[in-house]
Amino acid sequence: MSRSTLNDARQIALNAIASCLPQEGVKRALKDLHIDKDVYLLAVGKAAFSMAKAASEVLKIREGIVITKYGHTGGQIEHVRCFEAGHPLVDENSVRATEEAIGMCSSLRKEDTVVFLLSGGASALFESPLIPLKELQELNRLFLNEALDIVSINTIRKKLSKVKGGRFADLCRPAKVCSIILSDVLSDRLDSIGSGPTAKDETNGEDALRILDEKGIAISDQIRRIILDSKSGEADNCENIIIGSVKILAKQAMKEASALGYRPILIDDQIDIEAKEAGELLFRQIRAHLDDEEDVALILAGETLVHVKGKGLGGRNQELVFSQMKNISGLEGVCILSIGSDGTDGPTDAAGGIIDASSYEKFLKTGGDFDEILRDNDTYHGLKMIDSLIITGPTGTNVNDLTLALITHKEGR
Repeated sequence: MSRSTLNDARQIALNAIASCLPQEGVKRALKDLHIDKDVYLLAVGKAAFSMAKAASEVLKIREGIVITKYGHTGGQIEHVRCFEAGHPLVDENSVRATEEAIGMCSSLRKEDTVVFLLSGGASALFESPLIPLKELQELNRLFLNEALDIVSINTIRKKLSKVKGGRFADLCRPAKVCSIILSDVLSDRLDSIGSGPTAKDETNGEDALRILDEKGIAISDQIRRIILDSKSGEADNCENIIIGSVKILAKQAMKEASALGYRPILIDDQIDIEAKEAGELLFRQIRAHLDDEEDVALILAGETLVHVKGKGLGGRNQELVFSQMKNISGLEGVCILSIGSDGTDGPTDAAGGIIDASSYEKFLKTGGDFDEILRDNDTYHGLKMIDSLIITGPTGTNVNDLTLALITHKEGR
């Protein structure tokens, strides 16, 4: 495969992600709300800084707080304090920053307004736990290793928090809350995005315990009682507005592919299966379109899962790509890319990975063991061996993941 096809894949993905940056969506939503007085601003999530920066260009901010992932701030915003904290696991800084936010919003008046900017990653970054932090961290490790989907994880998280499941909106009473949301949940369920700080919880304690029991995750009697006794916040003082989602990301990828001369085919924009299974699904589609006369772009979007059994380093996008390296070996004109829209894939500095028909042969020359890397979930190092990681740094948005396969037949690509 020529170098330009790899470049096409990168261009499609990165341009699609750039089109989902939240700045313009935040500004449009705030202008539609016609807020003409000073506000309290709270932005939480991986895209919190860029969303807060956009809001500061439209609003008069009396006091504000940003809580985002380490390395995801980008300077100063007037009247706004910025905090960085842990992701994907909540840490001490998450709790400290959340307590600052609670303090800011704990003595508001009826005439006050809180503008809450929410993006993916908020479940770990925004937390005031009802159980000891170490116990919560261990539970979250189990959730991630067991490949629980995000709705299931957040069903449990909401029962163990003072701010999730609509409780933060209640803490802001009697003030009004306007929540502007960048969704990283496939169904766009308001009570699941960031564990729903400003949305009434649609699940109950029995739902959470059922998930834990089905997965065989043991909890103490005390935690079980806390879960059963939990009650949702009312959050009836809040207006929630979604400005971006994975569906928009997939649609933009199709436009970008078409602009480069590919026939875009959307396979699924709500994918939520194991990463390797998603890779196999993509490969079946590749085989089905190998003999097409047109150049084709196959597109998947959503959030896959990895059931971690090994001790290696990687992420769901890297696992998806690496798992298909042997399958597409020798298939000239085929390229696979998978990337996290936020610029982060698992606990790594990579956003994802990209491979083509020559990648497996290159990998064999390194002396690496393909099957062992998959068994150990060490795909970061596997892809690094052949310079196939995609590293973007923080993108400023977070609308799930994008996976695409290009199939080209034209000379010069």
